[in-house]
Formats: sequence, C-alpha cells, structure tokens
Amino acid sequence: MNQRHRKDRRKRRLLYGSLAALVASAAIGGLAVASPGLLGTEDGRNAQDVSLQSAFDDAAREFDVPRSVLMAVSYRQTRWESHAGEPSTTGAYNVMGLTKVDPEDVERPGDAERLAHLNESGRPEIERTFVPARVLRVLPKETVDTDDPRLHTLDRAAELTDSSADALKGDPVQSIRAGAALLAAYQREATGDLPEEPGAWYPAVARYSQAPDRGGADLFARRVFESIRTGERELTTDGEQVVLPADPSVQPVRPAQVPLAATFASTTATPVPECPSGLACDFVPSRTGANGERNYTVADRPSQGVDVRQIVIHDTEGGYDGSLATLTDPAVKASAHYLVRASDGLVTQMVENRNLAWHAGNWTLNMHAIGVEHEGYAIDESSWYTEPQYESTAALVKFLAGKYGLPLDREHVVGHDEVPVQLDGSIGRTHWDPGPFWDWNHFMALMGAPTGDRGAGGPLRAGQVVRVVPPFTTANQPKLTYRGGTAVAPRPANFGYLYTQPSTGAATLADPYFSTLWSEGSNWANKVRAGGTYVVAEARTDWTAIWYAGQKAWFQNPGGRYTVPVTGAPTQVRAKAGTTVKIYGRAFPETAAYAAAGLTAPTDSPDHLSKYGFPAGQAYPKAGPPVQGDDWFGSARKNVVGDTRYLPIRYNHRLAWVKASDVEEVPGVAPVSGSGRAGRRTT
Repeated sequence: MNQRHRKDRRKRRLLYGSLAALVASAAIGGLAVASPGLLGTEDGRNAQDVSLQSAFDDAAREFDVPRSVLMAVSYRQTRWESHAGEPSTTGAYNVMGLTKVDPEDVERPGDAERLAHLNESGRPEIERTFVPARVLRVLPKETVDTDDPRLHTLDRAAELTDSSADALKGDPVQSIRAGAALLAAYQREATGDLPEEPGAWYPAVARYSQAPDRGGADLFARRVFESIRTGERELTTDGEQVVLPADPSVQPVRPAQVPLAATFASTTATPVPECPSGLACDFVPSRTGANGERNYTVADRPSQGVDVRQIVIHDTEGGYDGSLATLTDPAVKASAHYLVRASDGLVTQMVENRNLAWHAGNWTLNMHAIGVEHEGYAIDESSWYTEPQYESTAALVKFLAGKYGLPLDREHVVGHDEVPVQLDGSIGRTHWDPGPFWDWNHFMALMGAPTGDRGAGGPLRAGQVVRVVPPFTTANQPKLTYRGGTAVAPRPANFGYLYTQPSTGAATLADPYFSTLWSEGSNWANKVRAGGTYVVAEARTDWTAIWYAGQKAWFQNPGGRYTVPVTGAPTQVRAKAGTTVKIYGRAFPETAAYAAAGLTAPTDSPDHLSKYGFPAGQAYPKAGPPVQGDDWFGSARKNVVGDTRYLPIRYNHRLAWVKASDVEEVPGVAPVSGSGRAGRRTT
C-alpha cells in the first residue's frame, strides 16, 4: 500500500516465532530466559501446568471429537500458535483461529487513503485517465460485512462452552475447548452424531473453514486430512514441542453435500484459472467499462519478449468481497492477477497471466511480473496472516515459477515494498506491503526454497555475497512505531535495522527520496528484509556492513547468525573505471527504438533516479540475467525493444537496474571456510 497512507495494523503484524530459539540465543550469551506459561484454565489450574498437548487431549475427550481432527484443524489454522491473543488480519484469534469482527474493529479509511491504493499502472497516459471523484462514487463503502456469521465463530463457541469472548481470545486452553465444541456442533448439524472414526468428520472440518463455497471448504478439509495422515510436529513460540502422530489409515469420507457457513450461487469460470491441480481456484474476470475501458493492459505474454520475471506479493487492506469488487472495476485503474482469501486460502484469478495487471505502480514490473494480492483488512491490533493464505500462495507461486522458469528466491519472489522507485517524481506511489510481519522465512520454506535461515552462522569477509536472514522469532523483535511515534508492542518481524556506524547508538540509514521517523513501519529506507542478497562491505565480530543505496550500512550480526553465504559462483557488479553508473527504476529502451517502431518515446526527464549513486569501489549483487530495455504499447499491441541492456540488482531494500555497459560483473569472494553450517539455527 502507499507509504504515506499505509494502515497501522500492517506495522504490527505478528506471526510465528519460536521462544525456544530465543532461549538458545540467550544461552549462547550466558543469559537465562524463562519460558512464559499458558494462561489460566477453566478449573483454576495454573496455566503453566497445562500443555497444549494435554489441552488437545482433554478437549477431545470432553466434546467427543477425535484428537487428530482437533489438532489438525488447529495446525492448519494457526500452526498451534496463540499469537499472544492478537487477531489476524481478518479477525481470527488464538490457537483455533476463531473469529470475532465487530464494526468498531474495522477502520474506515478516508477518501485520500482509499485513492492512494489505486491507479497502479505506472504509465502516465493511463494515470491521467484516473478521475478521483468518479472512482470514489463506484468504490464500495463497506468492504467488510461484520454481521456475517463467519466473522463471529468466537461468539458462538463462547456460548457453546459458557466462556467469555475475552477468555477465548487470550487463553489457548479455552480456545482449544471452544474449537472442539464448535467442531462437535458442526458435525451434529451435518450428520446428527459424533462418530469415532476421524475420516467421518469431513463435514465439520469443511464447515470450520468458514468458506462460502465448496472449493474453499474442500481445500481446507484436504489439508487437514493430509496433516492427520502424515502427522505434524511444531515448536511453538511458547517453547512447547507439539506433536500430531501420523495415521496413514485415515480416509476422509467426503459427502455429496458439504454444509457451508454460507452458500453463494456458483458460476462457470471462464477462462479456466491458471492454478496448480489440487488448489481451489476460481476466475472472476475484471470487468470492461461501457466505453471499453479496462483496469489492465491486453498483451500476449510471453510473446514479443514480454516475459514473466518476478512474482509480487501484495495485501489489499480490505475484505475479500470488497477487494474483489475493487480489483475488477475498470474505473479504479488498479488490478492484480490473483487474490487469496484469508479464511480458507481460496485463490481467485481476475486477470489472465498473458495480460498486464496494474498492480505494481511501475510499468516495467507490470510488464514482467505477476501480482498476487492477499485479503487483509484493518482490524485494530491485527498481527498475522493466516496459514491457509501462506499455504495457497506458496502452492500458487511455486506453480507459476515452474511455468515461467523463475528461480524460487527472493530476487524473483518479492514484496510490493521491493518494487523499484520508478522516477524522481513517483516516490509518492511507492508501497511497503506486505509489511514487516509477513514471514518470508516460513513462506519460502513452504515452497521448498528456504531463505537459509536454518543454516546461517559463521565469519564473513568483505566482497562476499550473502543472504541476510533475520529470524522470525522472539529473538528478533525490533522497535516499531506508527503514525508518527505511537509504539507498537514488541513482536517478531522480518527485518533488521541498518545503521550508519556499527552501533545502535548511531543514526539509522536515511534515503534521499523518503523521510519519516526512523522507527516507523513505513520507513523502508533503514530496513533489510529477510532473504535479500547483498555484498559484504566490512565484517566485524558482532556487526556486518553491506553496500546499500550508495553507502555502507551496518546491522547487528553476532557470529554471522543472521547471514548465510550465497554459493554457486554468485555474481556482483562494480562500476567500470571512469564510469558514472546511473540507477534506473525502470528498464526502458533508448529513444531511437521508439522512432524505429513508429511510436513516441516517453518524455520523462531524467529517466534515471538522479538522487541515487553507485560510487566506485562499491558492489551490488545481480538480481537476475541481463535484459533489453522494452516498453509495451497495449493500444498498438507492440513491444518496443531497444539495444540497451540492463542488469537488475538489489540496490537497497528495493530492486533497481543499471546499464550493463556501465558495470563489470565479478565473482563474489569465497566464503570463509566453515561458515554457513547446514542445520544451524539463526538464534
């Protein structure tokens, strides 16, 4: 979302940390850390005496729910995490993911904020057709129906267990009891009994997803029964090892009619959604206006050189229904290829991948990327994305990467916050979603392409290419504020701060295009996100400096625990002798290429980012192969391809391009012997 208007909750997103990792880290430093216990229980027992494992056993017996069903549902909802009693982006709470969303929970953005999220083509002639007054008339005013029973499963579960809503939000043991009671109620409503065989609980499991359609319900149920058959094991934030034993004999009994939380009329999806088999997907095409206007550009990727090079992860700052209505409206000048629903992970495609969705606010990225949006509306104190979203998006991105030949790494799977600043005058259109609380380490691991956080550690040397992998655990809870200084409660995050000197007393980095309080969540100028590659500028015992946006940037890295060497002859680029290297926010062809194609060249001047520099002696890692500058003219159905070749690099937190003629490619320095030991945890 727009850097000036980004909503508060995204600055405060908590996901899945590991207290055990913090304990290990503290033990290394000679500290003793006590593991916090669970909250109080119904019978008054001290909470720390009740483990999650025991709570699942007790609740399963109390409500006659198979333990494997109860545990697998919880795992697929939250990975057995309580999230300190804070809600998800869509109002789900605690270990069982029970929902409670009231009108006062949903922030109502003002007109300026709503408009700031739209008009994302990155092309001036399209942006000029954006009429704010018209858009405000067609945008849905209410994007979240807080009367929907699917958003009040916590209230119903509280009634079933004679508990309070607050207890179910904050007490993991009570959350498990409530989830068991709700599953039992769903099963009785579907079949009239509570069978002992886990496979017979398919109706209750599907209903628990709160999916409004059969596809989403079946997707959640398939995942739950997969966990039952294969088993699961997880170390929770509270330091408890929870185990669901495998039971390969369980076969789900899928009824002909699955009771749903709500039933919508089904339609035949045309065209067929571009999704992997087994993933619940539908297609809701972006509409065409009365005068033929669209919110995307017609193309025929990957023909004429308009190939797919990146997949961009976004969030919508809205509910699924409202986001879908907005992203398919031709008046808003914003779209995406896919939208992932929070409750069940349903994937909705809106724009065919051959066409250019207007999602990135940068024309080169729109030409060469696929945009994936995630439902996530403004619940006060929201703190985590749902596990169904992570799982569906991982399956989708892995499929797309295979289809288009993309490496599964953090230079090709990026956040909207990593999209380049396009031009000097476009800084107001930069974004920083999915924010500091999207768990990149977990997300990449789901695709079988981990960031390397589990193999980090060891000494570094200048000139080495490394992947920076701060842990998403309680060992990494950097200070954050929002709205000019309001403190955010400490929680795991996906970044580390960058300093001008190797000291937390030094100033954090600044950026010539952006200025705000150093601790603001929207300040992307002083943060290094999990998974990005950088070139080491200097290494000390507890600090590492990297080349970053034309300067040396320091971050705390004791023992190299937050970096992993990039192997396989990684390449970096340096300025050629006597050359002034310019930084580009888009990869456009030279003017002569437009003339040769009979088209008019853009008049943007300067077309490079004049406030950035690439001084001699610095080095930046390549973020992909060289590309020729190009510019797709949708009206002419023609791609203008020039002779100028660009190299993509990771320049700061964002990507950028340099002209290949201005730089030389050199291999990275070999890692120090013994560094990057496989299997070692970062904390």
